[in-house]
Parts: sequence; C-alpha cells; structure tokens
Amino acid sequence: MFRKFSFIFILLAASIGVAQDLPQSDKPASGAKPEAALGPKAIQSRKFVLDVVNSAVALPQSDQQDRLRVLSSAVEVISPIAPKTATQLSKEGIRIEAELIALGEKPAVSLFAAGTVDCKTATEFAQRIYPQYVEAAEQSLLGVLTKCPRQSGEIVRTRTDAALAQGIVAPRLLMALIEKEPQNSSWSQRVFKETFSSLPDKAGDGNPSASEIATMFASTAPKVDKDTVRDAGLKLYDWLGKQEDSSDKNLAINITAAALKEALGEEAYRRALERDATAQSVARNEGAQGESSREEEESVSVSQSMATVAAGGDQRDELKNMAPSLRARQAAAYGFAKGTSGDKAGAGTYFDVAFAAADEAWADRGDKNLAPMIQEVSEAAAQVDPMDALRRAQGLQDASAKAIGMIAVARVVMSKNLPM
Repeated sequence: MFRKFSFIFILLAASIGVAQDLPQSDKPASGAKPEAALGPKAIQSRKFVLDVVNSAVALPQSDQQDRLRVLSSAVEVISPIAPKTATQLSKEGIRIEAELIALGEKPAVSLFAAGTVDCKTATEFAQRIYPQYVEAAEQSLLGVLTKCPRQSGEIVRTRTDAALAQGIVAPRLLMALIEKEPQNSSWSQRVFKETFSSLPDKAGDGNPSASEIATMFASTAPKVDKDTVRDAGLKLYDWLGKQEDSSDKNLAINITAAALKEALGEEAYRRALERDATAQSVARNEGAQGESSREEEESVSVSQSMATVAAGGDQRDELKNMAPSLRARQAAAYGFAKGTSGDKAGAGTYFDVAFAAADEAWADRGDKNLAPMIQEVSEAAAQVDPMDALRRAQGLQDASAKAIGMIAVARVVMSKNLPM
C-alpha cells in the first residue's frame, strides 16, 4: 500500500515541477495552445497527464492485443500536447498491428484511426498486406483508406481485388471502396459480382457474419445497375439458404429483401424470385425477428442511477446479483452519482465495489473485450476525484487493466483541464 501512495505522490510532484518525460522538441500539435499561453493550473494538468500516460505505457503487457489497446488509448490522449511521443507510440502500435495480421489475427484496435500516422507510413503498411490477410487487416486498411485516400486508394483496391480472387471477402472495406467509385463504374460492377460469387461456405467463426454481408449488399447496391443487383441478390439468397438458422440470418434476409425491393421495385423483385426456387424459399422468411450476431455491450443509465441515488438507500445488495462486468459499470454509475452530488465518502463505497468487480471480470474475461469497462469505471471515478481514481486504477491486479485505467483517468483530466 505504501508503494502505491508513494507512486501517486511522485506523479503529483512531477506534475507540479518540471516535466521529465518529453524532450523540448515535442511541441504541442497545431491548434493546441503552447504552454506559454496557458495558466499555471493548465500547465500542471498537462504535466500530470503526460506523467500518468508515460507511466502507464511503461507497464509491461504480455498480450499483444492488450498492448495495442494501451498504445491506442495513450496516443488518443497525448497527441494534442505531445505529438512526437504520440508518433513514437504509434510506431510501436503499427508494428504490433502488422505482427497480429501476419498471424491471421484481427487487431483489437487500429492506430490508423488516430491522426499521428503519416501517409507514407500508412501506404507502406498497406503494401505489405498479403491478400490472404486482407480480412484480418480490414479495420487497419479502412483506417489507411480514410486517412490517406489519394495516396492509398489504388493500393488498398489492388489488395482487396487479390483477396477476392482467393475467395476472401472484407465487406466493410468493399463498401468503402465502392462508395468512392463513380456511379456504375466498371470496377464496382465487377467487384460487386465477384463478391457474391466468392462468399465463404459459412458465415461467422472468423468469416464475416450474414448480416455484415447483407449490409454490404444493401449499402453498395445503389452504385451498380439493376441487373447486376438482381443477379447478386439471388446469389446472396442462395448463400443464405445454406447458413444455419439464427437471428443474424433472419436479419440478413430482411436487409437483402428490403434492398432488392428498393432497387428493383416490387414487381421486378417478384419476377426475379420466380427464376430461382431456392431464393424464393429463403425470401419467404422475410419478416422473421432478427438481430446482429455481434456481442451486445453492457450499458447502464447514468440518469437513472442518479435518480436512484437521489431517492436514497444502499444499492450494494442489488449489485451482488449482477455479473461482474455489469456490477462494475453500475457501481461506478452510482459512485459517480454520489460523488457529483457532493457525497465523496458515499461515492467511495461504490467505487470500492466497482473496481473489485472490474478485477473479477478482467480475470475471467476469456475473449471478451473488457477494456471499455475498465475505461468507464476509471473515468467515472476520475470525474469525482482524479487522484483517488488514479490510486484505484493503479490498484487493479492486471498490468493491462492498470494501464488502461490510468490512461482513462488522464483522459478525464485532459478533457476537463482539471487543476492537479
């Protein structure tokens, strides 16, 4: 315990004294105020943020996906005030992204979503993606395409073409590429046809879900001619007929039917189905209740939590019956409500529950992405008392959770320019 409090004291002292983490050449990004234009409290706040982020990224993460999450969060927080350091962290993150993709793993986050990667680096990254890894690299390539469309457009397009030739479909990337094409362009027509002739045998389990494929069809159909849409839609129906029954399949059928009717009109849609008995059979399931197969993220209502706290009473017994991750979020919401109403002691009792539940959830997370839960809990605590929140984040058992929590506290301090 003494070591934890000593570390917090060192951070606080450093935030008031001279910044030790960055060279003098690491000037704030364009648009950010230079230190000379800031008041003493704002300067202290910036130094605190940099100290906390630097300490967080110095913690070792054994899991590469977790390390990527930590780096992405750190870059997001410090890029406005320490662009040189943000660029250095981005380079490490990009290296990890490339390593994961080379193993066929989808990176949890992409550093290309941040503004610290230059277009030369981005296009070189895209050039090194082999066709068989385009699906794993989909999020990264989308970031490259969004950030540097002029420099990377042709490179990303050729990689996607080569992947399609191997029967590999990256639906979100295809949507983005076709959207940039002129109406009825020859490339869009060809790729649209190839996509629905190259669908994987099964949806999910590492392949795009049925609803993702159908969403790509609906989104891009207006960019190609009606005959192409009709033929591709029938192939999509045939493919959906081979998939296992699920709510995601139902959703895909509903999306496909709505898109075909809009593109062809009701009468032409009916005539098209008469040409394909399988498609006609699948289309009869239109209207069945469907929902995406994507994992639903837990959420709590802050306004409802504030109303519950205002009504009085201890909610900790209610929290005991919740799953650990939901318990962490709900307890943090109650802590936020208590703390922002002036009852810091009461807030502390709920934050005790929240951080203990966060530890429990993280230890048993399996493949679940619980980084948002750690961020949510830490940010709620930081809104009430940043130093107490930092102590609690540092007390988390796992190094990755600890780093994510610390950066979340820094994010709150940075966004609110809190005096430290």
